[in-house]
Amino acid sequence: MTTAVLPETHQEYPHPHDRPLSGQPHPDRPFHFRLYACEWAATMILMIAGVSSNVFIGATMSPAGHWFVVHPAFLAALEGFFFGFSSTIAAFSPFGRVSGAHLSPSISVAFALLRRLTWRDCLGYVLAQTGGAVSGVALVALAGWIWPFWGEWCRADFYAATFPYPLAPPLGAAAGECGATAILVGCILYTGGKPPLRFLTAFVAGPLFFCMNPFESWLSGDSTNLARSIGPAIFADKWQNFWVYIVGPFAGVLLVWLAIRVEIFGELSIHEARRVYFGHDGRAPYLLPRFWRRRL
Repeated sequence: MTTAVLPETHQEYPHPHDRPLSGQPHPDRPFHFRLYACEWAATMILMIAGVSSNVFIGATMSPAGHWFVVHPAFLAALEGFFFGFSSTIAAFSPFGRVSGAHLSPSISVAFALLRRLTWRDCLGYVLAQTGGAVSGVALVALAGWIWPFWGEWCRADFYAATFPYPLAPPLGAAAGECGATAILVGCILYTGGKPPLRFLTAFVAGPLFFCMNPFESWLSGDSTNLARSIGPAIFADKWQNFWVYIVGPFAGVLLVWLAIRVEIFGELSIHEARRVYFGHDGRAPYLLPRFWRRRL
């Protein structure tokens, strides 16, 4: 008796005929909990690295924060860079390799509008991102119980929470979130939609937030990511005008979607709902291929 062997490319996937990241899931697989779990874990990595780095350089009682407090513009730029670079770390984790490392409801909704992700999977991603963000900040807070000095730094920096500037009009903060999200999502989709530029997609956020944060962080916190704002808000109890982080980012996504529809960016080849590890044609690879690869 002979055993059928899938082509080498198909051996990398548990369900080679299922293409959820191109908006074409197999009819027998309406939900993709493996992808949601990996997105949860990748978002948790983003928040642990992002919040920890921002607390270390932003809390005035920390060694770095004590120096940066007199250089507020440079501090804002570095906070943006480190949070953005944390998304790069999360994207290149084994979990980001599986889920595509959206790490933000804004990115998932953009892919859903482009029909590269079903709305059912989009909801699964958004819930996973929110859970991952809360879990990540919870672990940072738990470290504060173990090391009290770290807990003091976190509370002093509000767990890197985003909240609108009290003297700025909330509509202005929402407009700032809209513009910042449109720039971020536009850059990610543009680089991801141009094959020669795809290697840059996972690295876009760090330099972009470095440039935007000194101008936008004072207005709204420069979030662009509802899940990223929910996690710290729970632990810092910062909910004033929180609607800004719902309306602003999703309005920015709609602007980018309209711009793509009228081809402002030219022709884009957005075949997969990914910002890293392109070339799977919408499939999701094994988390640990060496251990779980199987021949059929």
